[in-house]
Amino acid sequence: MKKALFLLLTVAVLAGCNQESNKSAEQEVRDPLTVLPSQDLLAQLKLNDISTRPVAETLRVSGRIDFDEHRLARIGATVTGRVTEVDALLGQSVKKGEILAKLNSSELSSQQLAYLKARAQLELNRRNAERAKALFEADVIGAAELQRRESEYQISKAETRAASDQLQLLGVSPAAIDRLAKQGEVNSVTPVAATMNGVVVERKLAQGQVVQPADSLFVVADLARLWAVAQVPEQQVSQVRVGQSVSIEVPALGNEKLVGKLIFVGQTINPETRTVLVRTELDNSDGRLKPAMLASMLIEARAIERMVVPASAVVRENDEDHVFVAMGDGAFRLTKVKLGPEQGGQRVVVSGLKGEEKLVVDGAFHLNNERNRKEMEGS
Repeated sequence: MKKALFLLLTVAVLAGCNQESNKSAEQEVRDPLTVLPSQDLLAQLKLNDISTRPVAETLRVSGRIDFDEHRLARIGATVTGRVTEVDALLGQSVKKGEILAKLNSSELSSQQLAYLKARAQLELNRRNAERAKALFEADVIGAAELQRRESEYQISKAETRAASDQLQLLGVSPAAIDRLAKQGEVNSVTPVAATMNGVVVERKLAQGQVVQPADSLFVVADLARLWAVAQVPEQQVSQVRVGQSVSIEVPALGNEKLVGKLIFVGQTINPETRTVLVRTELDNSDGRLKPAMLASMLIEARAIERMVVPASAVVRENDEDHVFVAMGDGAFRLTKVKLGPEQGGQRVVVSGLKGEEKLVVDGAFHLNNERNRKEMEGS
């Protein structure tokens, strides 16, 4: 009797265990993200812990091609005058000293007359001083008269120099001033000349227009070298520095990558956009780049330690990245993760993993096929 009772209890315990196993198996089937592979498939899988490594992230910021301000000249008139001739066209290549326009200026005429008067007075006072010296030596006049004549001569020299300097400020060359002194001919026409070799990129005058010295009439730029400028968000400023390697993508050139280095990182933040200006220099000897072209700047930031997973561990499911995490007892769960772009066969973990998991790094594709098959059979 006791033996029979023992057998009944044993059977009941085993039945309970089987029920728990069946219940666990049923739960396994109900979870579509978990898979229990066969022994053959399990033997093909390769597992590994999540690793870390220094990763240099690439910042992509919008920018544009711009003039090199060190190779840019804003050219204006040196006097107030009326435009009588415009010789330079927009887009025209010019040489330093080439005449871009001509003005007629009454101010220039008045200053030339003032210079000629100063020179005439200088010559008169020079002769008076020489005559006074001769008369003083002949004891005809006293020392006071001689000093007065010499003082007038020195004042005339200073006034002549001042008149000459004023003409130079108005753009008259020393050679032209010498010709004025010798010939005495007043010329009211003054040229507006290029101050550097380059291309006329702006022209802001028309014939008959009255212009002032403060007006910018022409802008001439050397386009052989240009800048690429961009605005880096405030949160990423710490990752950029002068000398970093950058790539420039210009859509107008088919997103061809141009390589350069950062030559400038701004010291202040734009309070409206919360960004910092960065700049790199580009060779444009072939003339393909044009100022104001849109560009994207890819900046290789400072390397920092990040969690990474092998690209072979990633499976795509519903247009999202997933990895298989080992759950123990031979089970694996498909886990959604957010990853960065692939670099050298590795992908940076943005979110979805804690770093303590063990992943399937080889065979994840076959394991996902097995999971899909079992899910279809279960449904």
